[in-house]
Amino acid sequence: MNWRLVAIPVTLIPIILIAIQFDIQPEDILAIGIFPFVGAIIAMMIKLVLQGVKFAYITRKYLGNTDSFLKLIGVRVGSEFIKFTTPMFIGAEFIVIYYLKKKGIELSKATWIALVDIVTEVLAAGILSMLAGIIALLNGAYVVGIVILATSISITALWMVMFMLSSKHTFQVPNVLESLVKKLAKQKGTKIIDQTNDWMEETCTIIRENFRRPESKKIFTVSFLVSIASWSFYGISFMIITMGTGFIINVFDSIMAVMGANAIGNLPITIGGSGLAEFGIIAYLNNLNPFDFTITEGILGWDAVIGWRIATYYVPIAITWLLLVKLALSKIPKTENK
Repeated sequence: MNWRLVAIPVTLIPIILIAIQFDIQPEDILAIGIFPFVGAIIAMMIKLVLQGVKFAYITRKYLGNTDSFLKLIGVRVGSEFIKFTTPMFIGAEFIVIYYLKKKGIELSKATWIALVDIVTEVLAAGILSMLAGIIALLNGAYVVGIVILATSISITALWMVMFMLSSKHTFQVPNVLESLVKKLAKQKGTKIIDQTNDWMEETCTIIRENFRRPESKKIFTVSFLVSIASWSFYGISFMIITMGTGFIINVFDSIMAVMGANAIGNLPITIGGSGLAEFGIIAYLNNLNPFDFTITEGILGWDAVIGWRIATYYVPIAITWLLLVKLALSKIPKTENK
């Protein structure tokens, strides 16, 4: 966990470079005003809480009263710290699996809960991002639109294909990788491979079982709709920030801009998408040449983008870290295995 804390200052580097390049002073950020900042933070926290509500809903539906609803929400919100400090759209699911396993839940069942959570999250984000990419193309932002579509389609398709295939086939560690691990790690490698294959077999089995349950369709649909609402508040947070700069943007355009930037930020290049998301929003809203990010008078400026980044990343990252340590990673008594 310590390396993740070290990684946080690294995410400041792109922002500092942007500020230097485009002469953004601290007073420019402060000029946005306290109310837009607070409003954006509240909108972001609503997004995270909705993610927690969805996780608690899924867990309760499949496992019953395994834990309190509020604690499950807190664990899921805390797990977002991992996503904030990794250079991809994945990470949070490993924390919820770890937490449920500590509670005495079978690993395969914990994995199923995490899969429903993350797949509905990816699907909702993917659909919104694809829509943003199409709108970008229609408005002449061809490079930005292509990058958004390529990233969102790739990530969404990968998750959905693997999820659907797991409901029909039992996956095992590929033979090439199995031979390599066993050769390098000897007996320990054989044990690791056997445990991994057992887990994959159990997970695929429970996926097939739950796919056949009539209530699974309803659970998936409700979870997907909550994810759409959650991502919408992510976009609303940007709209609120821009109000402090005098730049008028409606809710739909704000959501599209943020989801397009989110798709670009999912490229595995920087930690937490730092730098990528900021450039993504500017390029999306201003239809800029991808190699020329000079902001002219009368359009969205870098102060709004950096302010949004502070409100929706650096403030929530402190809150999610506290919840992660206090809830997900704390010592807890095991409940009866489910």
